Amino acid sequence: MGVPWFQLKLVKFPEPVIAFSSNYALYASLSNRVMIHLEEMAPRVEQYSIDEMFLDIRGIDRCINFEDFGRQLREHVRNGTGLTIGVGMGPTKTLAKSAQWASKEWSQFGGVLALTPGNPRRTEKLLSLQPVEEIWGVGRRISKKLNIMGVTTALQLARANPVFIRKNFSVVLERTVRELNGESCISLEEAPPPKQQIVCSRSFGERVTTYEAMRQAVCQYAERAAEKLRGERQFCRHIAVFVKTSPFAVNEPYYGNLASEKLLIPTQDTRDIIAAAVRALDRIWVDGHRYAKAGCMLNDFMPTGVSQLNLFDEVQPWERSEQLMQVLDSINHSGLGKVWFAGRGIAPEWQMKREMLSPAYTTRWNDLPVAMIR
Repeated sequence: MGVPWFQLKLVKFPEPVIAFSSNYALYASLSNRVMIHLEEMAPRVEQYSIDEMFLDIRGIDRCINFEDFGRQLREHVRNGTGLTIGVGMGPTKTLAKSAQWASKEWSQFGGVLALTPGNPRRTEKLLSLQPVEEIWGVGRRISKKLNIMGVTTALQLARANPVFIRKNFSVVLERTVRELNGESCISLEEAPPPKQQIVCSRSFGERVTTYEAMRQAVCQYAERAAEKLRGERQFCRHIAVFVKTSPFAVNEPYYGNLASEKLLIPTQDTRDIIAAAVRALDRIWVDGHRYAKAGCMLNDFMPTGVSQLNLFDEVQPWERSEQLMQVLDSINHSGLGKVWFAGRGIAPEWQMKREMLSPAYTTRWNDLPVAMIR
């Protein structure tokens, strides 16, 4: 759980603490470098998140010990990126995640741990020490219910009856039980499944009190959401906007609301998405509040923008829309400049504060350190 910096900056820590603002461009760049180095070491991979990847290393033990290979992985990534990773290995995704959790929990493993069918006692010991809430896919709500039933460790869950678990919880938790017992139920997804929703939102650096400032923020979020939509090669029909004040503000009434627009024609054109987002905002905007956050959500995706049109429809697709969006994206991804829609404004005051931003060494030439040799 994160804590806002203003609550911590006056705290006296026993050791020196250096604070940095979030630098998403740097994080994405370093993540991409780590994933590339991991891909070089395995024939099949699945990027699970910005900092996690599954590797298919079946048969590698015929050439090298699993944990020796894990140490090679760590060394390969460290040499190429300067970053240290944890490696957990197992016959299923869930056991691999449990091994990875243990590799960080206990330093004696040196960041590498393998759970293999040939060493069931090690697997049993680890699962007996792993709290049920630390199991991959078991959330806080499910873990509380399991605790009430007397299931507090991964080993106790592994020994539960799968049929009972499915009846009282879900087929998802049943798969987890089977995976803890070494039965692979969750396959490797080499190609990520299409997204069902795209959300772009941020907390404001300064409270927003005017409609114009909020409209600029919504335009920017809609623009970014549209760019992500095109990156997924999808079109959408449903655009929603939400706004809310801070629920923790003292002596200020809370207000939060959401409105949506349904398009007649699926689109990935930023112009359509911004226009729909502004219409949605107009329906929920209320003067007199100090807004803390807003966002834009896209839903109802389809892989093509072609739909059944009526001869008498007033709304028609933009001409050469796809070509225009491709030009915008290519300019913005080239690093040579930035083109945006005027509705989002220029250097607005509501943008997230990042006064302690670390240099973006891997994405910005001007941030590279300079060395002088004489």
